[in-house]
Amino acid sequence: MTSRKSARALAAVTLTGLALLVSACIFTPGRFSSQLEVNADRTFTFHYLGEIVLVPMMEAAKKADQAFEAEPCLEADGISERACSEAELATQRATWERAQARDNREAAQAAQVMLGGIDPSDPASGSALAEKLSRQAGWKRAEYKGNGTFDVEFAVTSRLDRDFTFPTLEGFPLANAFVQVTVRDDGTVRINAPGFGPEDSSASMAGMMAGMAKSGSDGGNSATAQGTFRVITDGTILANNTDEGARRVTVEGSERSVLAWPVNPRSPAAPTALIRLAD
Repeated sequence: MTSRKSARALAAVTLTGLALLVSACIFTPGRFSSQLEVNADRTFTFHYLGEIVLVPMMEAAKKADQAFEAEPCLEADGISERACSEAELATQRATWERAQARDNREAAQAAQVMLGGIDPSDPASGSALAEKLSRQAGWKRAEYKGNGTFDVEFAVTSRLDRDFTFPTLEGFPLANAFVQVTVRDDGTVRINAPGFGPEDSSASMAGMMAGMAKSGSDGGNSATAQGTFRVITDGTILANNTDEGARRVTVEGSERSVLAWPVNPRSPAAPTALIRLAD
């Protein structure tokens, strides 16, 4: 019979999977540097160098490392603990292994919906995804390091005649954005970087759900992020949420403004800026 502690542990596993689905936080930054250069003539260059963490794959790797822990056996009074017999330990282990197999199967099925059919519990999936990324335009490098972590370089130069989002991955309909550039009709662009900020409210709620089942959890996915996001522009900065505001620099004889945000688990808010470009 599964003990109350085992039931709570199983509930934690299930709710952790639900948390991932609710927050839809498939990707999170690791160690990285990123820069967005936005020009008044509407050309732009975006660069991301460093780690991207595939959260379901990271969680699957953690689960694979979990070891069986025997529950205490009780005397006939149902209160006093005693040493378990070999048969009781074998029964506990068999129950735990069945529950693990069931939860792994259910989690893999749910994750595959988000991951375009990729099984995050399959060790070969990381290399397969890295190869898939390498075939997409802009991805200069994509190498799988293990435990859900990819070492990547992405760079693109284009025009802001439409919105821009990073990352976008073929076959990942629910991929969350690190950086979004929204083009407005009034000649301004809104830059938001939700992937470089703290967890949003839905992710926090999901984390609370998991926390009710298991206290002392590892915290949010944002704990993996460590880097800097910069915006460079010769446009007019109308608003931003940096601590120090813009600083002026000269790039190839042209005066430009630079906004910089440190990104780490203590970041109070996601980077955002509003910039006016040339008419």
